[in-house]
Amino acid sequence: MRILLAEDDPLLGDGLQAGLRQLGFQVDWVRDGEAAERELRAQPYAAAVLDLGLPRKDGLDVLVAVRQARIITPVLVLTARDAVPDRIRGLDVGADDYVVKPVDLHELAARLRALVRRAHGAPQECLSAQDVVLDPAARSVRQAGVAVTLSTREFDLLQTFILSADRVLSREQLEQQLYSWGKEVESNAVEVHIHNLRRKLGASLIQTVRGVGYMLLSDAPKS
Repeated sequence: MRILLAEDDPLLGDGLQAGLRQLGFQVDWVRDGEAAERELRAQPYAAAVLDLGLPRKDGLDVLVAVRQARIITPVLVLTARDAVPDRIRGLDVGADDYVVKPVDLHELAARLRALVRRAHGAPQECLSAQDVVLDPAARSVRQAGVAVTLSTREFDLLQTFILSADRVLSREQLEQQLYSWGKEVESNAVEVHIHNLRRKLGASLIQTVRGVGYMLLSDAPKS
């Protein structure tokens, strides 16, 4: 899943970006509040990690602005401000979760996964559709109880589909979730990954909606 990281500390930002990428996230990193607000307005991120002490525009002001604009991207506030009033203020203006620095990378990743699941109405740790069960933390997939090996992109694509089950997703929407900045996207990349998922998990799992995009059905289609 693609997330936005807004952190002005170069060492911390670089470490979080690298670590989250190793844990399966696509990460776009910005270093000031104005850039964070601009990207949240422009891109459909699965979630955002927002430092409060940002230059150019404070993180709380960014949060207020995007919530007033009815942007519902889940936001995890990351800050060194450990006073209770700051925590309360962040939650009251629209933060979905709150972590005080220094933060454990694996805890941060777990909190992000939980935020995304809740945003899609999926409170359970594992995601499922038809006979497929996907574990975001372990990055594993089983079909009818049998382990299925997927590439990184295939896993990310399947996760995107399951989180948006029964909704049609365009190729552009899928690309936006699969690729962060600076990643070259071949014109048929999404189609290739969908072909591979169908080959490994069954042709009926992902439906083509001609002229619009693709859809994964939460329940198997009736014959």
